[in-house]
Amino acid sequence: MEQFQGQDSTPPSGSIDKSRVLEIRPLRCLVPIFPSQPNSTSFNTPQGAAPFVCSSPSGPFPPGAAPFYPFFGAPPGHNPQTPPGQTPPFRFNTPVSDAVPITSFRAPSPPRAGATSYHHSTAANGGTTPSKRVTRKSAKPQTQDGAAGEAGYVNFSMPVSDTEDTGNEKGSRTRSRKKGSTDPEVDNILTSLNIVKFDQARQNDGDRDSIEYVLLIFDLIRRKIAQIEDSKGSSPGVIKRPDLKAGTISMTNNIRTNATKRIGSVPGVEVGDIFFFRFELCLVGLHAPSMGGIDYLKVNLEEEPVAVSIVSSGGYEDDVEDGNVLIYSGQGGNLNIDQKLEKGNLSLKKSLDRGKEVRVIRGMKDVASPAGKVYVYDGLYNVEESWVEKGKGGCNVFKFKLLRLRGQPEAFTTWKLTQQWKDGIIPRIGVILPDLTSGAESLPVSLVNDVDSEKGPEYFTYVSSIKYSKEANSADSSSGCACAGGCLPGNQNCYCIQKNGGYLPYIANGVVANTGKLIYECGPSCLCPPNCKNRASQGGLKVRLEVFKTKDKGWGLRSWDPIRGGAYICEYAGEAFVYSKVEALHNDMDDYLFDATRSCPPILPSDPNEAPKMPFPLAISAKNIGNVARFMNHSCSPNVIWQPVLRTNNKESDLHVVFLAIRHIPPMTELTYDYGMVPPEKMGRRKKLCLCGSSKCRGFFH
Repeated sequence: MEQFQGQDSTPPSGSIDKSRVLEIRPLRCLVPIFPSQPNSTSFNTPQGAAPFVCSSPSGPFPPGAAPFYPFFGAPPGHNPQTPPGQTPPFRFNTPVSDAVPITSFRAPSPPRAGATSYHHSTAANGGTTPSKRVTRKSAKPQTQDGAAGEAGYVNFSMPVSDTEDTGNEKGSRTRSRKKGSTDPEVDNILTSLNIVKFDQARQNDGDRDSIEYVLLIFDLIRRKIAQIEDSKGSSPGVIKRPDLKAGTISMTNNIRTNATKRIGSVPGVEVGDIFFFRFELCLVGLHAPSMGGIDYLKVNLEEEPVAVSIVSSGGYEDDVEDGNVLIYSGQGGNLNIDQKLEKGNLSLKKSLDRGKEVRVIRGMKDVASPAGKVYVYDGLYNVEESWVEKGKGGCNVFKFKLLRLRGQPEAFTTWKLTQQWKDGIIPRIGVILPDLTSGAESLPVSLVNDVDSEKGPEYFTYVSSIKYSKEANSADSSSGCACAGGCLPGNQNCYCIQKNGGYLPYIANGVVANTGKLIYECGPSCLCPPNCKNRASQGGLKVRLEVFKTKDKGWGLRSWDPIRGGAYICEYAGEAFVYSKVEALHNDMDDYLFDATRSCPPILPSDPNEAPKMPFPLAISAKNIGNVARFMNHSCSPNVIWQPVLRTNNKESDLHVVFLAIRHIPPMTELTYDYGMVPPEKMGRRKKLCLCGSSKCRGFFH
């Protein structure tokens, strides 16, 4: 212990390599050992050996043994006058709350012949030792995407900070929460979802089903935690991060896949996939650092690590204008310090030298959440060139030119193209009508055909909502809430919150916390304003849609905007009919009939195979009047689900069918839902050939 108690014992600067951390142990774990007194008893002491006794750093101490600094006692060099035979008085009589860790260092090994003299711990990316964990604000330079320290790595066997960056550019880390949750509602989330546990093989190497399942579970957990936290209100200085809590729960319970780090493509992850949270990249094995911009892997002990993936999201001076070329700025340094060719920067240089491809994830601003990001997996790139140039602050910055491999599906270029359409920079090719709705919707809906010469679908009248006839109305009226300023989460006096089981059904960005159950929205009987959070499906479309001609399924529907999992897309508009007339509509071969009695396969394997509970039978025909929902095609592996919503109305029933995203949907991806199966007693009804092309295709639908 003496080597830590004086300036003379401090190793000279530069004599050791402090980047090679062997082990970190809190000082409070070390128990001082003192020679025992002649009359004392010690255990397991060999005969003839000097007996010893152990004492806690906080005492009590055996006679003649002084408390040791810095926990108790005087600082080095202080020599208080102490009566003979008594313990020196305590000079610092308050225990240190968080002991400073003692870090042991490995002496630098001599460089190999012809090798660059940079030293790397095997605990860096891809090593066999657990990754270095950052739990406090670091004074080290910020790295790409605001990472602090080596590469922003987090040991996911432990909880992560509540302020870690997932969508924002700059993140900071505060003291981590203890493992586990003290909230019984949060603890019951996994039980309520009845999670299917992966075996070790699927945890290490995934497939498409594994990827979709892991992301869906993470998002359901996140949405439920957000709903619970919203109901408890906000506290000063507390930053709510349901994404981090959901990620910690997922990691702790091994709800992850592709844990094996690899160079190249990740099984089950497709080029063009989008992510709204950095933790999602970690859970599917696409990019391990929760904050760092460069992920790297040490292939063997004899070579320096190579980069496996990078995230470019505007934190540094990256050039992202070209969809197939990326000029990526290195990590580390700041306006006053040059970057160094080490860690992530060195790994990119080694990828260049060895011709190893690198996964590229591009981050763009989320228009629905200005402080957030949307991350797009843009496929594999080769590092073509590297150099050093002066940055904006006048210090040296490493630059890497990456070129996208040919033959991959379009991803970032499609994203840029849709943004240019929306901004009016370039026209959308194949547009028949710029606005199919003729102003009936809050956003225009383009009618597009770039496949053949057909000029549009058969004529219909566009309406934005369901139309009830008197005979279709059902006596299910109710009084509304009195929340004049809008319904607030946690307000148990709100009638609509009471109807929803004590929670507001929607969280941020109008995302539904729980799907499947009947949602009670505010309606004409409520006093809340139109922008109330409990009116998420009202007010028109929230994303820019287009009706387009498919190659083999007629007309379809897709979005120019990315869509979050659980977000509202549109409702099914048309004429509501009493159920006695539904069979006649089926016999009339109404291809635009929505029948709420059909059952759909569950989203999760643990879900009950039944349709959502409806307050009364409902059928909607969009043959003559309808909206964009009439163009949504069937799929046996859909990305959209329908949800019943009842809006409070003291005069008549106000039941609606709305469509929500099952998972995150990239721009220009066709929107589909499962039309469902008819009840057994109606199985003789005419079947229609299914052309969804899914690996789970049933071959037909009704």
